[in-house]
Amino acid sequence: MKTLALALALLPIAGCATAMGDVRTFKQDPTVPTPQQVHAQMAAQAALRAQASQPMAQPVAMNVAYNDGGGSIYGGATATGTKPMRLFQDNKAREVGDILTIILVETTSASTKATTAVNKQTSIDLAAPTIAGQSVTYKGKNILQVGVDGSRGFTGNGDTKQSNSLDGTVSVTVVQDLGNGNLLVSGEKKLRLNQGDEVVQLQGIVRTSDIAADNTISSERVADAKIVYGGRGTIARSNAMGWLGRFFNSALMPY
Repeated sequence: MKTLALALALLPIAGCATAMGDVRTFKQDPTVPTPQQVHAQMAAQAALRAQASQPMAQPVAMNVAYNDGGGSIYGGATATGTKPMRLFQDNKAREVGDILTIILVETTSASTKATTAVNKQTSIDLAAPTIAGQSVTYKGKNILQVGVDGSRGFTGNGDTKQSNSLDGTVSVTVVQDLGNGNLLVSGEKKLRLNQGDEVVQLQGIVRTSDIAADNTISSERVADAKIVYGGRGTIARSNAMGWLGRFFNSALMPY
């Protein structure tokens, strides 16, 4: 019974331990639509346009709005519900729902070294005084002679080095037009490999002028970038320290 009770008590901890090592993606801002929501909204608009384009049983009068192109193929987006055709612009991403490719060229390197040494020594020596030319002794030993020696020291060394490199590409979706030539993009890539998943998540702000002719942009030019790369599953969890080991290496350990 005691073994069963202990197993039941450790069951919630074991459940948390199964998730250790899995990559933790950043939280989505509730005020910003996700790429899935953007694509779903565009699909719904396309369905409405397709339904509106069906021939009607009876002819109806159309009220042509101002600046709608009058039925021309160059009509504005307000009248047709589609993106306007631009004769003198390329196909670079600039509208909500457009897809942009981010080239990941992230490289970081950091090194820190610290050395501290403190030493202090104290020595006091008081010779034995004499009384009437005679030393005060007890069993042949001077009992008034005083000597004090003390020392203390501290030595500390610290050395840390870290370097990271991330290369590759990930395609993202324009989820918001900030109105000043900047676009908020967001997207992720998931790969299912053998015993786990690989996840690449990216979000940030890009300038339309920085987008290349082939609709790509370097991650170095993404402002407020949030980049997450990691794995989920058996392989990722095998590289993570267990919950008991994490406890002995935490601030709660007094030694």
